[in-house]
Amino acid sequence: MSRVAAFFDLDKTIIATSASAALSRPFYEGGLVSRTDVLRSAYAHFLFVVGSADADQTERMRKHLSDLAAGWDVEKVRQIVSETVHDVIDPYVYAEAVALIAEHHELGHDVVIVSASGAELVEPIAAVLGADHVVATRMRVEDGRYTGEMDFYAYGDNKALAIRELAEQNDYDLERSYSYTDSITDAPMLDAVGHGFVVNPDRTLRRLAAERGWGALTFSRPVALRTALRPPKPVVALMATLAAAAIALVVWRALRKR
Repeated sequence: MSRVAAFFDLDKTIIATSASAALSRPFYEGGLVSRTDVLRSAYAHFLFVVGSADADQTERMRKHLSDLAAGWDVEKVRQIVSETVHDVIDPYVYAEAVALIAEHHELGHDVVIVSASGAELVEPIAAVLGADHVVATRMRVEDGRYTGEMDFYAYGDNKALAIRELAEQNDYDLERSYSYTDSITDAPMLDAVGHGFVVNPDRTLRRLAAERGWGALTFSRPVALRTALRPPKPVVALMATLAAAAIALVVWRALRKR
């Protein structure tokens, strides 16, 4: 029987921010970008958060980031991300998204993170979330450095293309699979599956969701990732009870022996 997958956008769907913008300060401190680049990223992040970034602005920002990354040492980028990802991403994870990911895993579904951010940024976050696969933008690398060109840009129709390719490789039944995203540009990603859901949609996206028959979800509780991944209270209570019982048994045996 074919398998089922759940495809999650990352920015503003799983996390309440942009992964690329959140990491701009660590990149500045690591000497990869200038203060001007940080300010420009902050402005782009503001437009992104309030939903004001149109397709042209998004494309200009993509080109700016591509040009900016030209010449960067790949290993240095990975090191900065691995050392700072918890500090800059942890506070922005939606508790509802983490719970939904856990629910899909309990149902035996694969979880796939699909993001326009670079793979070096997305993969460490996906690993912490327990995702099974990642679809992300991949920069071209030569001699251990970025060339400034992209081998694959995970945006718009390309997301749907990557989802279909991954489905073919892993025998996913897309008609039974799920997609979650906040962005109107991800309509092809929602169209690619049988169960599409928009997250925190604006009026335009909500209207399109109604026309296409997609569900609508509201995520509103950003929490620290470590908190979101803790066992639920019943599990903690059960573990505490078992621990107390074990201690009581040891004490009883000691007293009996005495």
